[in-house]
Amino acid sequence: MSESVKSNEQLEELNIASTPDEAVDAATTELIEQNSIEEEAPQVQEEQETKPEVADNDSKPATRQGIIERLKAIADSDEALTCKSEIESLKVQFYRLRTAEIELAHKEFLAQGGEADLFIPATDELEEPFKACMSQIKAKRNEWLAAQEEEMKANYETKMMLLEQLQSFVEKASQGNPEVTEFKALQARWKEIRNVPQDKVASLWKQYQLLVEQFYDVLKINNEFREYDFKKNLEIKTKLCEAAEALENEEDVISAFRQLQQLHNEYRETGPVAPELREEVWNRFKNASTSVNRRHQEHFEAKKEKEKENLDKKTAICEEIEGIDCKSMSGYQAWNDATQRVLELQAQWKEIGFAPQKMNLKVFERFRAACDEFFKQKSEFFKETKSVLANNLERKKALCEAAEQLKDSEEWKATADKLAKLQKEWKEIGPVAHKHSEVLWKRFVGACDAFFERRNAATSSQRSIEQENLRKKREVIDRIKAIDSSLPADEQTRQVAALAQEWNSIGFVPFKEKDNIYKEYKQATNAIYEALHVNANERKLANFRNNIGKGGNSLQRERDHLIRQYEAMKNEIATYENNIGFLSVSNKKGASLVDVMMQKVSKLKQDAEVILKKIHLVEDEIEKSK
Repeated sequence: MSESVKSNEQLEELNIASTPDEAVDAATTELIEQNSIEEEAPQVQEEQETKPEVADNDSKPATRQGIIERLKAIADSDEALTCKSEIESLKVQFYRLRTAEIELAHKEFLAQGGEADLFIPATDELEEPFKACMSQIKAKRNEWLAAQEEEMKANYETKMMLLEQLQSFVEKASQGNPEVTEFKALQARWKEIRNVPQDKVASLWKQYQLLVEQFYDVLKINNEFREYDFKKNLEIKTKLCEAAEALENEEDVISAFRQLQQLHNEYRETGPVAPELREEVWNRFKNASTSVNRRHQEHFEAKKEKEKENLDKKTAICEEIEGIDCKSMSGYQAWNDATQRVLELQAQWKEIGFAPQKMNLKVFERFRAACDEFFKQKSEFFKETKSVLANNLERKKALCEAAEQLKDSEEWKATADKLAKLQKEWKEIGPVAHKHSEVLWKRFVGACDAFFERRNAATSSQRSIEQENLRKKREVIDRIKAIDSSLPADEQTRQVAALAQEWNSIGFVPFKEKDNIYKEYKQATNAIYEALHVNANERKLANFRNNIGKGGNSLQRERDHLIRQYEAMKNEIATYENNIGFLSVSNKKGASLVDVMMQKVSKLKQDAEVILKKIHLVEDEIEKSK
């Protein structure tokens, strides 16, 4: 909290009057006057900025030039003193639009074929006129604050003159010539004069209160009038105490503090109560004020601590980026890893809140400078390596062409040796640009693989084995088609499952026949399932039963995976059913949404039942393998 804002404990130590009413008036005067000038209470000022005036977002300038023109208009008018929140909003929007321009330029750069790592934003020509407007606004506010100080000095001189006049009223009253009307007018004028220098507040009020009390004592107002006056003042101060106590439940501590200041103004301007009640009433009001002030102080202390933590986090990010040794990074992957880390740190920076006001801009400038230096070094590195990458690209293209010329050769041994040398040479060549790397590699590997597949097909006895496997699988298909449809459904399903197991035990078939033979197999099995009206879930279970893994470890992993699936589905079902309970079916829209969610729940329950059955199948298989 700013040093200009004192707690109630500090106010109690002022001891500027001999009665409780004098103490409260003097204390509240100091508390209020210390915060009467916006620039003298920076922490309160900061909270005011967190709740800016409600403004129509559509009225904000849509361009950065428009923002500068608006700031110029503010700087040339008295709005510079009243619309600080708008100024801050325009400042944020200005830099946000600048960021958007950079992102758009970056996209255009990429669209024109530029490399992302080589992009450098253009110089911002609008930043200087923007800063000039902000400086003009700041200067105008400083002039206004200076004028406020001069006004406080003038107010002090005026109040000193009024004290002299009060002294003369007291002297006249003591001589039997009271001027009550003039005295009341002087009191009204005293109240109209507000701001005075902070160090003069207590002494001024003490002298004023003393003279007022002396005047009323000299007048010797009759007891009945004084009792009535005391009664009315007690009613007013009791309501002020209740209002102050109610602020304890105000969630917005800043609003509560401002309302308390207004209550202090009203309490101070209210006359005294009966002497025997003064201390009681004052203590009640003081206790309520202490609670509000304590919450206000704790709020700013917590905010100050949070801002300090944010500053430490941002400083650590700056230090990490500054600590990157760009000179030691000579490889493409090293720069990529470092860039990824810098981007992660930038994302973390955006998540961190504000640092203390006096350090916020400095730490941001340090962060921006560190990032700019890193990307500058990266840009220089890639400029230097661009020619190397281009040379590597041409060399690898030549290797691709050489491999493609050899892929159709039937000189198996000689060509295989040549391709092996090409592959070795490929490994020795450095990297190429990322956008060419995968395409070239696929081209080179494709040519090599084409040759070796042809060689393997020509030199291996695998073809005869694959042909035999093809014959066996066709025989399985014929046996599936020959299953007697008059048999019970369970028997037909069992025979299909047995033949499916036999199918899976048969090895590879010729590559060009693989898809066709599998298609015939699926058509044959599907025909039987459809004839038996086996639903999709039963088919899933049948396929799962036929393809279930072998071995203890794989079965255990499969079981754990299925259990996690099952638990996730149960949780999702519970969530849907819970949400359905909150939906209203009193209108068509609500009823329609309930129907959709009910359908989802039904589908999830069916899927969960299938998963549960799979779990049982796996557990049975685990038991068998023991």
